[in-house]
Amino acid sequence: MKRLCRIPLLAAAVVAAMVSACSDGTEPTGVTRPSPQANGAASRALEFFEPGRFTTTDMPGAATTQVFAINDEGVSVGRYLSAGRTHGFVRSATGEFTTLDFPGSGFTVAGALNNRGDIVGWYTLLASPAIRHGFLLRDGEFTTFDPPGSIFTNTLGINDRGDIVGRFCTKTVCREPGGGDFHAFLLHNGEFTILDIPGSNETNAWKISDRGEILGAFGAAGTGVQVFLNRNGDVTTFALPNGKPLSEDNGGLNAQGDIVGKYCDASPCLIGPGGHGFLFSGGRLTTIDIPGSLGMNANGINSRHEVVGAYFDAAGVLHGYLLRL
Repeated sequence: MKRLCRIPLLAAAVVAAMVSACSDGTEPTGVTRPSPQANGAASRALEFFEPGRFTTTDMPGAATTQVFAINDEGVSVGRYLSAGRTHGFVRSATGEFTTLDFPGSGFTVAGALNNRGDIVGWYTLLASPAIRHGFLLRDGEFTTFDPPGSIFTNTLGINDRGDIVGRFCTKTVCREPGGGDFHAFLLHNGEFTILDIPGSNETNAWKISDRGEILGAFGAAGTGVQVFLNRNGDVTTFALPNGKPLSEDNGGLNAQGDIVGKYCDASPCLIGPGGHGFLFSGGRLTTIDIPGSLGMNANGINSRHEVVGAYFDAAGVLHGYLLRL
C-alpha cells in the first residue's frame, strides 16, 4: 500500500448503541471542580442522552483500527494494523481513508489534527524500531521532533495555533501509560515545556484547545489517577465518583469544554479489553458503552459533539468508531 494513497471506504457497519448514565448519579470529585454547579444540579441523578448512533469506522482490510482525534470538520485520524505493520490514517468527513506513513518508517501513528489540517503523530525508523519520534505534517511536509532525552515520544494533541502536547519517556524500557514512566510536554514556538503535575509519578498531556487549555491525566500515590485541565498555568484536577479508576492513556477536549476519556471497573485501568468511555459535560458524567463489546475508550470529541475512539468486539478484535451525540 502506497503512502498517502486514497482508499474508498467500505460500507460502514452500524452497531446497536447505548449511552448510559453513571449508576451513582454524582459528579466528579477532586481538588477543585472544572465548572462548579448549583447544588441541586449536582445532586440529581444523571439524565439519559437520546440514543446515540455508533458507526464502526475501520480501515478496509485492516486487522485492527483505532481512532484518536476528530476536528470540527469531521475529519479524523488514527492507526491501523495490516500485514503485521502499523500505519497512520486520515478519514475524511465523507468516509474516505488515506494512509499516512512517515518516510522511511516501519511504524507510524497519526495521533491528532487541528482544524487547519495539520497532523501530529509518532513513528519509528526501520533502523531503530525501539525509538519513537514525534512528527508534524503540515502542507505535505514532515517535521520531526523529540523532547530532550526522549526515546519514546507520543504526540497526542495540536491546536489551530500550532501548539503541540503529548508525553515522552527517557527510560531504557518504557512501560505503557500508567506505569509511571511518562512526562507531559508542550511544544510552543519551537520550545519544549515540561508539564508534570507536582507530586505525580506520571503525567500525560492529551489535547490542547485554541485557548491554550491543556487536558491530560496524572497518577499520584494515595490519590490514584486524576484528570487535569491546565489553563495557562492554573491547574484544575478531578477524580471520578466512587474512586472509579481512570486511564492515563488518552482523552479528548472540545471548544465547549466537554471532556471524554476512559475509566475501568477495577484498577489499574490500562490499555486493552475492558473499560468504558465517558463524557463529562456541564458538570455531569455519562458512560459511553457499546452493548456486547469487551471494552472501549473515548479519545476525541469535536465541537459538533462527535466522539471517536475504539472498542473491542466479542471476539476481542479492535475497531474504530464514530458516535454522534
